[in-house]
Amino acid sequence: MDRSLNLDRREFVKAASACSAVVSGLVLGVPAFGEQQERPAEVETNILDFMKVPKGKFALPGPFPGRVVKVTDPRSLAGDAVDAKVVRGMLERGLRKLTGDSMKKSFARLFTPDDVVGLKVNPVGAPLISTKPELVEAVIGWLVEGGIPKGNIVIWDRFDFMLKDGGFTAGRFPGVRVEGLQTMDEQGNAWRDAGGRHVSAANFDTEAYYFAKGVLGKGVRGYKDDESYLNQHVFAGEYSYFGKLVTRKLTKIVNLAAYKNTGNGISMATKNLGFGSICNTGRLHAPLFFRVNTEVLAAPWVRDKLVLNITDGLRGQYEDGPDKNEKFVYPNHALYLATDPFALDMVCHRELVAKRKAMGIAVNEHPKYTEYLFYGEKLGLGVATPEKITLVRA
Repeated sequence: MDRSLNLDRREFVKAASACSAVVSGLVLGVPAFGEQQERPAEVETNILDFMKVPKGKFALPGPFPGRVVKVTDPRSLAGDAVDAKVVRGMLERGLRKLTGDSMKKSFARLFTPDDVVGLKVNPVGAPLISTKPELVEAVIGWLVEGGIPKGNIVIWDRFDFMLKDGGFTAGRFPGVRVEGLQTMDEQGNAWRDAGGRHVSAANFDTEAYYFAKGVLGKGVRGYKDDESYLNQHVFAGEYSYFGKLVTRKLTKIVNLAAYKNTGNGISMATKNLGFGSICNTGRLHAPLFFRVNTEVLAAPWVRDKLVLNITDGLRGQYEDGPDKNEKFVYPNHALYLATDPFALDMVCHRELVAKRKAMGIAVNEHPKYTEYLFYGEKLGLGVATPEKITLVRA
């Protein structure tokens, strides 16, 4: 393990256990993530293997640990209409504030023209509370101006059908690749190939995985049966494999999360990649809670490629997330930028808790909803201590 972490095995297990309060829930129709009774989780994972790998040049928390920029412009959203020009201006102001440099120099800090860049969007809850295509277009424009060919830019998420629902299509983004890590058959009857394997199995890298000992994708709460689980999750064992897109194709990742709750926690930057980069995730909710968000981001395939996080807060949702519920959605008119996803999530978590209280929601402020962020700080992946975070408003 990297000695610079100052973390021995005893401390490590203590830190992991601290953020193992249990939660259940899933994007597609399962009870809210984060709302079950807590219990000790003594699940062994392969996080130590991740931490033994030396960090790369661009590894988390990036060049600006603990620095978060919030850009607000009330002109950005009027009803359902997003003003693309205003959003482009917000992105530029945010990047300049984050890096202290011009757009050109900001690009050079994070990318080279040879990079293959993945834009990880969150289409869940589209079109009401999801990553807006206008923001993605603005990011693509900046990357192209920096010299990256459109063919080297990939808009991606776990499910191909969700990308389409979110407006991320080849027609909307000509020249840019749009790729889902997997296909899920919504009718539930065409997801196996002639050999009986999931049609998406080849999209995952069996040499790159997140391991959770004894936690199987069988009998998982919230699914009709194991077949319905496999349809959505591809594999059923103790391994959650990373998509080959993440491990073998992309050289850099830009994380474009949406601004919403999941129970008393949030479903933003760390969760967008923690549960979006791997398969076989449904089994992980109950025994590992938000701990997955931290440990998956510690994997070198994510940690060393994730150079920028932008949370789309043009709209916010303060209750009944992460899927959409119009009753709890409100105009927030903001973008949040950071190279450090843990600082970003801490800022947004505290802000959303305040919003929930202001709207009369009974808020549970148990530490389990932020322990995973402090765990990330302990691992040297970011800053979570509020007093160490610098929030810049633009």
